[in-house]
Amino acid sequence: MYSSWRTYIRYDEERDKLHLNRDLLWRVWQYAKPYTLKTLGLLATILIITLFTLIPPLLYRDLIDVALPNRDMTRLNWLALGMVSIPFINAGVGLFQRYLSATIGESLIADLRNALFSHMQHMSLRFFTHSKMGQLISRLNNDVVGAQRALTGTFITVITDTVMVIATLAVMFSLEWRLTLLSIAVLPFFIIPTRRVGRRLRKIRRKSLDLNAKMNSLMSETLNVNGALLVKLFGRQHDEIKRFSERSGEVADIGVDFAMVGRWFFMGLGIVTAIGTALVFWVGGHLVLRDAFTIGTIVAFGAYLRELYGPLSSLSNAHIELVTSLVSFERVFEILDLPIEITDKEDAIELEHVTGDVTFQHVNFSYIAGGDGGASKLGLSVESNHVGQGSIPDSFVGEPHIPEAESSRDMAVENLNFSIKGGQLVALVGPSGAGKTTITYLLPRLYDPTSGKILLDGHDLQNIKQHSLSQAIGMVTQETYLIHDTIKTNLLYAKPSATQEEIEMACQAANIHHFVDSLPDKYETVVGERGYRLSGGEKQRMAIARVILKDPHILILDEATSNLDSHSEVLVQEALEQIMKNRTSLVIAHRLSTILAADVILVLEHGKLVEQGYSTEIQSAHEVLLAKEEIYAKLYHTQFERHQAGV
Repeated sequence: MYSSWRTYIRYDEERDKLHLNRDLLWRVWQYAKPYTLKTLGLLATILIITLFTLIPPLLYRDLIDVALPNRDMTRLNWLALGMVSIPFINAGVGLFQRYLSATIGESLIADLRNALFSHMQHMSLRFFTHSKMGQLISRLNNDVVGAQRALTGTFITVITDTVMVIATLAVMFSLEWRLTLLSIAVLPFFIIPTRRVGRRLRKIRRKSLDLNAKMNSLMSETLNVNGALLVKLFGRQHDEIKRFSERSGEVADIGVDFAMVGRWFFMGLGIVTAIGTALVFWVGGHLVLRDAFTIGTIVAFGAYLRELYGPLSSLSNAHIELVTSLVSFERVFEILDLPIEITDKEDAIELEHVTGDVTFQHVNFSYIAGGDGGASKLGLSVESNHVGQGSIPDSFVGEPHIPEAESSRDMAVENLNFSIKGGQLVALVGPSGAGKTTITYLLPRLYDPTSGKILLDGHDLQNIKQHSLSQAIGMVTQETYLIHDTIKTNLLYAKPSATQEEIEMACQAANIHHFVDSLPDKYETVVGERGYRLSGGEKQRMAIARVILKDPHILILDEATSNLDSHSEVLVQEALEQIMKNRTSLVIAHRLSTILAADVILVLEHGKLVEQGYSTEIQSAHEVLLAKEEIYAKLYHTQFERHQAGV
């Protein structure tokens, strides 16, 4: 049984039938509703084309029964003119129909993509750390296009064929009711095969979409800069080519299955059509020989049979096409129905004047308890790694760091209680996996605490609008992410309204301006995929310049000088000291120089705050903790003391 968060298409294994839920069809209509006028115009073109398509057989009958026997040249000329004019009229109306269909279809693609992209933008960081990028992109591309085809292809075809069948039968009954009944006697043979074929094709369609998504995921992982670098460094090109060939082969095989099942079905329909046509002509021929009706009537009837059996064949397949096409809508709505984990309350406030006072009250947080943001429910979550099989993991390659080992313990941080006054520099100290990065992710509300509260200027973060919180906080992560664009564009991401002078001042403060100014294209230099045309230190200084340009009230630095050489570090450290004045700053510190300057030092171990030191008028926070001769002192002697000479 296929299911989603809301089940629209249900497969009943006991009764062996497919059921279309009205909710799905109603929801599909909501996307088409804004284009009601164009849709009505499209229906009008269908009626016009159907009407003119039914006229030629009547002209054939008149030609054979009237014009030729009576040698009526004028009538013959008018009939010939009508036969020539009708294709031109249908062609013109058909062009307008295609315009309306394309307009509606492309608009629907845009609407669905915009809705999907907007929804994904509001998903939590947890969702993205558990999802495969390639499969998300597949939902935005393949599934959206499939949904568009369902509306502008399948639905329009069903309407067109229905109108054609009804109109054709009406004309045929007016010509000869006995032959008409004989023509539709073969109808059950069109319907019976659709049940089995429909089930088979829907299964193949869903499997095809899944396999395409997996292939896209592999391409996304290995064809970005980080993935390509990993493959080359470990010499795994052959393994990745083999792995891609296997997935590509699976996509090809499922495509062959889909084509063959459909071909067998249509071959059967073709045989049924041939039998029905032969019966009509055989019986009709006998009636002509008995003078029951004219030769022109049976010729016209033969022409109408093509107009009847063609749409009937299509309609008998319509249920199959409709169900398989709606799979794409089902997959799109699965994403749109995922709940957004972090949202603004209706009465959330805007922060007007930020002081920067931060308080953690009994804060507990677990990555495990939060699940995966709904990724696993859609088959988007990272699968088990195949390291033993010589393949890179099916996860984000080089994506932002996921704080602390999510599987190592239930709580990433536990019962955190501390307060920071506005303008203070806070150093977070502790071994890897202690919970430092988790704290820096909780403060800008990338995650919500499992329990407890985080206050900013006395307001619970969950009572503050996310946009307002984002404006108040600037963060430099250890791994800098730059978009594939110019240096200027990357800097303007922090402040789109910034002037060139402001950009250059920020770069000077981050000690990157002279480097940029020395480049041939200066600030118009393209940084490359993920900024790979820049060195690690240059990227990090770019990130610092970007946050300086943003000018936030609160700074979060995940060891922002870790990739700088000694000379650049001194210059950047001076710049950071200037911008950190009168700002609350949280720094994950691995260098002694940062710790010595801190007003507050928080020592973490296994997710717990084990020590905290505050500067006094006569002692720095470092000296206060060192005098206790406890955990911090031990950490200092084993990790930091050897760097003291270089401070």
